[in-house]
Amino acid sequence: MASLIRCRHLWSPSFTLWNRNNTNSVTTPFLQFSSPKLCISKRQRGGLSLPATPAISDVGAVTQAKNQNESEREEERAKPLRVALVCGGPSAERGISLNSARSVLDHIQGEDLIVSCYYIDSDFNAYAISSAQLYSNTPADFDFKLQSLAQGFKSLDEFVHHLAMAVDIVFPVIHGRFGEDGGIQELLEKANVPFVGTSSEYCRQAFDKYNASLALKRLGFATVPSCLVEGREIDKKVVIEWFESVDLHTGNGKVVVKPTRAGSSIGVEIAYGVDDAIRKALNIISQGIDEKVLIELFLEGGKEFTSIVLDVGPAADSRPVALLPTEVELQFSHEKDKQEETIFNYRRKYLPTQQVVYHTPPRFPTDVIERIREGSSLLFRKLNLKDFARIDGWFLPNPVPGIGSNHTFGTTDSGTIVFTDINLISGMEQTSFLFQQASKVGFSHSHILRTILQHACLRFPSLASCIDGWHALSRKLEVNGCGKFSSNNKKSDRQKVLVLFGGATSERHVSLMSGTNVWLNLKGFDDLDVTPCLLVPADGYGSVQNQNIDDIDWSLEVWTLPYSLVLRHTTEEVYAACIEAIEPDQAVKTSRLRDKVMGELRENLNRHNWFEGFDIVDELPAKYSLEQWVKLAKESKATVFNAVHGGIGEDGTLQLMLELENVPYTGPGPVASRTCIDKVVTSQALKNLVESGVLTIPKDVWSTEKILETPISTVWDDMITLLRSETVCVKPARDGCSTGVARLCSIEDLQVYLNAVRSCLPRLQANSLSRAHGVIEMPIPASKLLVFEPFIETDEIVISSRSLSDGSRSLSWSGENEWVEVTVGVIGKHGEMHSLNPSITVKESGDILSLEEKFQGGTGINLTPPPPTIISAEALKNCKKGIEAIAASLGLEGFSRIDAFVSVKTGEVLVIEVNTVPGMTPSTVLIHQALAEEPPIYPQQFFRKILDLALVRTKYSSQISFR
Repeated sequence: MASLIRCRHLWSPSFTLWNRNNTNSVTTPFLQFSSPKLCISKRQRGGLSLPATPAISDVGAVTQAKNQNESEREEERAKPLRVALVCGGPSAERGISLNSARSVLDHIQGEDLIVSCYYIDSDFNAYAISSAQLYSNTPADFDFKLQSLAQGFKSLDEFVHHLAMAVDIVFPVIHGRFGEDGGIQELLEKANVPFVGTSSEYCRQAFDKYNASLALKRLGFATVPSCLVEGREIDKKVVIEWFESVDLHTGNGKVVVKPTRAGSSIGVEIAYGVDDAIRKALNIISQGIDEKVLIELFLEGGKEFTSIVLDVGPAADSRPVALLPTEVELQFSHEKDKQEETIFNYRRKYLPTQQVVYHTPPRFPTDVIERIREGSSLLFRKLNLKDFARIDGWFLPNPVPGIGSNHTFGTTDSGTIVFTDINLISGMEQTSFLFQQASKVGFSHSHILRTILQHACLRFPSLASCIDGWHALSRKLEVNGCGKFSSNNKKSDRQKVLVLFGGATSERHVSLMSGTNVWLNLKGFDDLDVTPCLLVPADGYGSVQNQNIDDIDWSLEVWTLPYSLVLRHTTEEVYAACIEAIEPDQAVKTSRLRDKVMGELRENLNRHNWFEGFDIVDELPAKYSLEQWVKLAKESKATVFNAVHGGIGEDGTLQLMLELENVPYTGPGPVASRTCIDKVVTSQALKNLVESGVLTIPKDVWSTEKILETPISTVWDDMITLLRSETVCVKPARDGCSTGVARLCSIEDLQVYLNAVRSCLPRLQANSLSRAHGVIEMPIPASKLLVFEPFIETDEIVISSRSLSDGSRSLSWSGENEWVEVTVGVIGKHGEMHSLNPSITVKESGDILSLEEKFQGGTGINLTPPPPTIISAEALKNCKKGIEAIAASLGLEGFSRIDAFVSVKTGEVLVIEVNTVPGMTPSTVLIHQALAEEPPIYPQQFFRKILDLALVRTKYSSQISFR
């Protein structure tokens, strides 16, 4: 009876939910079906009676009737599985949690699943939220609007009671505290709500790094020597004794200091000596990250790895299989980088830079890889983990003082294996370790997530009838050709799409993020055959490091990529993976390891009636010259989706090449692209729009060569005189993504900046200038031209981080200055461009939007649409008119993004720059704006709209191309 109650769709008082497949939020009972016809039986739809039993004399009729009755019974049972995604939480990882939830939603949704979204804020208040909110850059984008945007619950008890009635199973995607420490799991257990993942008891043990270390030691695994400190009064004598016990110098011995109960490398620091270790431990405690801190031996010479483990056994029998592990290699592109702390920190985990490289499988000896897999699976089973987990550790090729041989697992002929961290809810961003490793052994994003979900359902007997209904519906959809992995169209009948990303500019890593997101969204369409393509320098990326731009060979080539090679951190990684994939010895090694893992998975998964095999084929990448690739696009009648930021992707070169071959492509044509990539030329082209409320910022342009030769005092004095400003903003003339953009308040600031340019530094460290700022990524190679502008003062917008007495959060803005910074997407045909709702960009650190705030998921705040308390409806209307005038004047088409300052009083627009290939990352502001349209445009439809516009624009633009 319990299973029937669990699976029944209960009608209750009205409750607001948002459905991704509907255009508006609707007030319904707890659940809004995405496809009612597939969920409701014939009896429910209209009181239809079953057909009468046929005459027995007609055997054929009996058989037909029997089959018809079975078919009808199958349809009676067919019901979608109701899944709740729960994200957020109180830890600093809630932004990453939002990214994971977004990715899970994108890849598990289908007509056989109904996904509802829930958010828990930092004060443990629970809300049912629109799926649209998952595409926000950070929870701060909507935290202050939750009272009006979402349905809140009075308590967590009320929340889980609602879940017990409204959904079949919960998929928790809360990272860190409350998500991985057993908090949410204990609540769900008390309410008898099934969920994905490990039970609360074993979460508590595994999440605490100190307790987990003790458990590993008891099980005979090698562990890292550590010292636990607690509270604000740390006993220095205890720390000294520990340093001495592991032969570390008390004055400068190198250790790692980290919270015992936090993830994403939050709070992890390197320390030297007892005093430094205590100081950094107290800093972690005072910041409220954790009350307990571990001081660990630094594993000098160690190689870090991470291993995803998947449980593929029957309900009552855990049979974990470790996928192919990933080696995490820290790299240093400049001598100064080597002086930085050599740890895999939060920034290196989630921001695409050249400071980290992933290798799947690791470059370790085969016996070490096998022992890592064996140890990971053993730990999974011994620690009573469920469904899936990620286990991190180190391979030590050489002996490390302090780690002896007093263990039964960890020693190999090639070195020692040490496991250190258990991640109960692994990150699930698009290119996370879960998807990297899963794709290597035949799983797409959708397939691995659904496999995890299927396995979790097996563990709960109460879900038996729900599973039957889900599978019945899935079979019906497959028969009709609309299942998650089915297709009515043969590959040869589909429209060919080539998604191009990469390039050789400093924006190439963001381009990889954009291209990957576009590819994953478009490949969900049944009528498209989408191929990801990497644009790279012909001689690799070594040529663009620390060189003058004039000395580089800019000949380019394109690699068409198999699924697994796309899921990388940087373009350099993707390129290296391409070279590695075609290297015979490495290809043989990878193939053998892959086949072994797939064999283990297949042996166990084939016992489940829902497993239908793997959906990713192991293919090799293919290389073409750029010219050959354009010919290939023409011959295959493909449309090119351009996701190349900067360089030939935005300066008109690629556009002209494609037009000359009549290949359709996305975005503006060659003339508009050539104009907009140059900030100075763009400004000059818009000088005639003053009557339309469009203004431009004065500029002082210097060649890099000349400014480095001119006395610094002359440069500064001439600049501030010309610009009539004591504070200036510097930026490269032809780079985007906030690369090289900084606020200079003095001649000393200018000196620091130019020294970085002269030395080809990859980045300016945080707070190198007189005003507080974050890390500033510098263009490599150095820009030929630098643009200086007056710095436009805007008022600080503050969003309270703590709940007010009534449970809400507030937004405050003084309104003393007239201008706010906005970014606005435009979309449409040539001459008919439509302005989306602007987004106000909120700087969290410093005066310039950082690379993190623009493109690192879970970081940066965008207010979309602008709150009426800041910009009036009339000013907003004028702003959008001005934006559309800019688009028309520049000849934009397809889609673009315009960055500007807007007068909150009049709506006048002060143009910063125009991006003809704007960022298209999973949390890009363009998605926020598309979702704010009426009706909302969800990401998949948004990218399809851009693609469809390419076919319209080509017919027009071919008439105006350069001839």
